[in-house]
Amino acid sequence: MTPPALDYRTAFDLAPIGLVLSRQRQIVDCNRQLLAMFGAQRDQLVGQSFEVLYPSTDEFERTGARIVASLDAQGWYADDRVMKRLDGPQRGTLFWCHVTGRALDPAQPHAAGIWAFEDLSAKRKLTVDFTAREREIAALLIDGLTSKLIGKRLGISPRTVDVYRARLMRKVGAATTPELVHKLLAG
Repeated sequence: MTPPALDYRTAFDLAPIGLVLSRQRQIVDCNRQLLAMFGAQRDQLVGQSFEVLYPSTDEFERTGARIVASLDAQGWYADDRVMKRLDGPQRGTLFWCHVTGRALDPAQPHAAGIWAFEDLSAKRKLTVDFTAREREIAALLIDGLTSKLIGKRLGISPRTVDVYRARLMRKVGAATTPELVHKLLAG
């Protein structure tokens, strides 16, 4: 059997991580790994809003705002977030995903972008039912942000962050923030 041609399309299609090209938060193209990760067929994603991959519309909207506020000077952005499987045997299940990408024009963050998705579910299980805001705060705690920085990023007060952190600690049975982060990472 002859191996596939080594060209950019083959590299995109067969990359070991999920890849997406986007315009205005719409999926223009995606590779096989992304389809497998979300349990989707190509026609279920291409031409669709990224919103179909989020647990809720609010999380989609807040993540979009967070991306705009957090891009670096070259237009790069990365975070860990909870996403939703679109179809297949795991349809509707939530999982941790690391997303890295860049806006092609940092002045217009959602105009066009290139995004990579890595499924973290083998390393980090989502075993507790968190609210959308708890998921956001959990992801930022894992990134090592303080209450003040989380509050600034999410547009809420540090005290509100502390209230959510306390709820997270109760839900996972953690006595300290480091123990909470450890339990979140362990699943």
